[in-house]
Amino acid sequence: MLAPRLMLTRASVQRTAVVLRHVRMSSTTSAEEDVVLERVDSAGVITLNRPKALNALNLSMVMKITPKLREWCADPTVSMVIMKGTGDKAFCAGGDIKAVTDAGKVGDPSAGSFFKNEYILNHAIGTMRIPYIAFIHGITMGGGVGLSVHGRYRVATEKTLFAMPETAIGLFPDVGGGYFLPRLSGKLGLYLSLTGYRLKGRDVFHAGIATHFIEAQKLSDLEQELLKLPSPQDAQIQEVLQRYHQECTIDVDKPFSLEPHREHIDRLFDGESLEEIFQKLEQDGSEWATKQLETLKKMSPTSMKITHRQLIEGGKLSLADVLSMEYRMAEGCIRGHDFYEGVRAVLIDKDHSPKWAPDTLEGVKEQIVMSHFQPLDDELIL
Repeated sequence: MLAPRLMLTRASVQRTAVVLRHVRMSSTTSAEEDVVLERVDSAGVITLNRPKALNALNLSMVMKITPKLREWCADPTVSMVIMKGTGDKAFCAGGDIKAVTDAGKVGDPSAGSFFKNEYILNHAIGTMRIPYIAFIHGITMGGGVGLSVHGRYRVATEKTLFAMPETAIGLFPDVGGGYFLPRLSGKLGLYLSLTGYRLKGRDVFHAGIATHFIEAQKLSDLEQELLKLPSPQDAQIQEVLQRYHQECTIDVDKPFSLEPHREHIDRLFDGESLEEIFQKLEQDGSEWATKQLETLKKMSPTSMKITHRQLIEGGKLSLADVLSMEYRMAEGCIRGHDFYEGVRAVLIDKDHSPKWAPDTLEGVKEQIVMSHFQPLDDELIL
């Protein structure tokens, strides 16, 4: 019989070998697999694997991830889930919106199906019983936000670029944006959602979106250390994450880029209507306020109005109810004009000159806004 210490050593060596083999495999995954789902000891590891598409989320990936998450959550031997992206450019740059609009143009129900199943996945992440750790390294936008922000831990690096730019394509900050954005400090969430402002590096932590910030080149070490934890409890995972966070000195003394403007954001973006916010910005007349107005005037008026209502309502609702509301909103966008025009202008023709309809805030009547919130025959029930 082997001595206990020898048995422990051999087990540790075996675990280390498994982890190292997994990390090596993660960098050489077959390009044919759009998402890789692996079990490494007591951890589930999800790797988004569309690096050429900046790991954009498509329906195929959603339909693979959701049942696997449920399987792992039901398995008492699984203690945590790690979500990451292949490559150094993006965690996940968003959803495959072009495919959605292509389907929507011809009345294909798969357009709405993508949103519905994506939101089901977002809810599964937000209600997991075990720690869910997202490495939001690189571009993290749209659908990538939904894959990360509802999880228990979000680890950013100096290469993280976070944004919710949907009002520029005739959509709205979905994937549960109506839940987490109004819960950020002050009016920061509304500001980010209307303007599409990009947060970089440590700013993602300062804003309250990332829970931890570490050096990009330490991500692999962090992953290995987490995977080598034998049946870890949440406290052990927290300890590892916090240690890496505290050891990171990159931009540690650099203030939040929006800190000088927080008073302006909280005051000028506090309005019962978009018209009131525009009026406040115009009356303020400062260089900063004028710049925000210029940005907002490029966005879809319909998108901005439904986003404003989304965040007001979402601040009072559960994640499940927010996602159900956002499914109604998504179906409203599929029925409308601006979503297709925004995708054309930004992602297809790339002329960045969308022709919004209506093209003014005043033209977006209350009935247009309300049509995005009406109950559907096929509701999303979570």
